[in-house]
Amino acid sequence: MHYLHRRKSGVFAGLLLACALTACGTDPKMTQFREDMDTFCTSIATIDDAINAIDPEAENASELALSYLDQLDQTFQDFAQMDFPESYDYLEPVADEAGTYMQEAVKSYHLAYADNDYNAETAAYARENSARAFKRVQVIIDILHGNEPTAVSTSASP
Repeated sequence: MHYLHRRKSGVFAGLLLACALTACGTDPKMTQFREDMDTFCTSIATIDDAINAIDPEAENASELALSYLDQLDQTFQDFAQMDFPESYDYLEPVADEAGTYMQEAVKSYHLAYADNDYNAETAAYARENSARAFKRVQVIIDILHGNEPTAVSTSASP
């Protein structure tokens, strides 16, 4: 099972820690946004734990992983639909891009493992899109923390 690369857990863990530190306020919209971000990050961590718990030697390992990746895609689609507070409205297109990239990644993972035949090029494309999705989430979290994010292309097409 080539795509489980255990290095993902570091990415997920880093995002979870960053999300846990999002600022809260007394503004109800900001409070809801913080709760939504915390839910998003917790969901990612839960899915990450489930993926990392898969025995790569199990007969159904690919099916299980793809199922969890489908859940990850849905989590990213929910994130893309999240209502950002007015002061962060400009970040909504970045969240949309994250959702688009994750959707393409999961679609590509399904293609990479279609008919139990591994396609390395398609899997590499899937990993690239997954990394792009997570990079956009990290940019959003950096901005929410008042940090200077690293540059990200604004192209929404995978």
